[in-house]
Amino acid sequence: MKRNLFDISAQIFIPFFTIAGYLAISFKLPQWGLILNLAAQPFWIYSTWKAYKNAGQIGILINTVILTMIIAFGVVNYWFMGKV
Repeated sequence: MKRNLFDISAQIFIPFFTIAGYLAISFKLPQWGLILNLAAQPFWIYSTWKAYKNAGQIGILINTVILTMIIAFGVVNYWFMGKV
């Protein structure tokens, strides 16, 4: 199977940004944890879209899209709403 650069990047950035985000949250820096987790979401969405197209796994795609919206709300809440 031939992989493109984005496939390879996703395999690197999904664990990097996700783990870094959870570490930031565990070190009591939730605002940075949300940013790092949000950075991972395009790669998660791409990977779950491929899983849906290749294996019909719609549940993980739905979960990822909803989680992305929740994380985006958290970013808005921490970075923009708290400063008003």
